[in-house]
Amino acid sequence: MLVLLAGIFVVHIATVIMLFVSTIANVWMVGSSNFRTVSSGLWLLCNRTCEHLPVRGGEEASLKAVQAFMILSIIFSVFALVMFIVQLFTLEKGKRFYITGAIMLVCWMCILIGVSIYTARFTGNAALFANPHHGYCFILAWICFCFSFIIGILYLVLRKK
Repeated sequence: MLVLLAGIFVVHIATVIMLFVSTIANVWMVGSSNFRTVSSGLWLLCNRTCEHLPVRGGEEASLKAVQAFMILSIIFSVFALVMFIVQLFTLEKGKRFYITGAIMLVCWMCILIGVSIYTARFTGNAALFANPHHGYCFILAWICFCFSFIIGILYLVLRKK
């Protein structure tokens, strides 16, 4: 049982770190422009130097929503990690980690909404790039989506023995 708890804890910490990286780094879309690599993220457009991400008026609300949901997912994931540690030392034997699992599933939902909005609104709009493709931050966000769902379900099922 201790090995299972430790494994879930390590995967949860890895998920938090990957969420930080995917939200902060600016490599959601990658392409080339005039023989240079260009990348854009949630915050900046980086060519040789980084500048604020240019968005059209109709897309600004979508970008703000993606930013907000990704930040919320980080907050909920960290809060779930803290609640897991608190519940680990305060729960009686035989109790389940319901609160931690519920918070982690809220994190999962925030990641789903944020990455889905980004996919729907910004994937096809890479007109500044030649040969556009998704960067590692986009892929990390989807990996965090899978991990947070698995961790949330495991917390709901897991009993403290």
